[in-house]
Amino acid sequence: MSKRALVLIDIQNDYFPGGKWTLDGMETAADNAAKLIEAARAKGDLVVHVHHEFASADAPFFAPGSEGAAIHSKVQPKQGELTVLKHKVNAFQDTNLKELLDENGIEEVVMAGAMSHMCIDGAARAASDFGFAVNVVHDACATRDLDFQGKTIPAGEVHAAYMSALGFAYAKTPSTEEFLKDES
Repeated sequence: MSKRALVLIDIQNDYFPGGKWTLDGMETAADNAAKLIEAARAKGDLVVHVHHEFASADAPFFAPGSEGAAIHSKVQPKQGELTVLKHKVNAFQDTNLKELLDENGIEEVVMAGAMSHMCIDGAARAASDFGFAVNVVHDACATRDLDFQGKTIPAGEVHAAYMSALGFAYAKTPSTEEFLKDES
């Protein structure tokens, strides 16, 4: 059995065009995540789908049970694939994600999803702290513009800054093409 897991984080409808919290580049990120899923399934790697719901129905996005909180059709879990529901930024916090990875003998995680500056960052750092080897496939992740003290930081710069920080000490940050090439 493979010691690698593909962990897909928050690739949910509200992040796509027409959703309640649209991200820059989400369509491309999901297309790349779908390629990673196909490769992981072909190799027999564990595939884990993490999805977020806020506790309240009046949440700005990912309201419990809403269509916006549903996992997007491009990356739907197959029967038997694991799903983890989270209510916080870090996919490991107050979930059974670590236990699922440990039970399956996982030593390396490959991450894709959203948002680069929040849930991807939080989960990648936690996974590294737990001792997993971490790959964050940078072009299979998406984010949005941020504001700080009246200045708008474009999504591309936000994404680059977070990938750079993760790549410094927490994870490898290959593109989908680089990651899949190394696997062949």
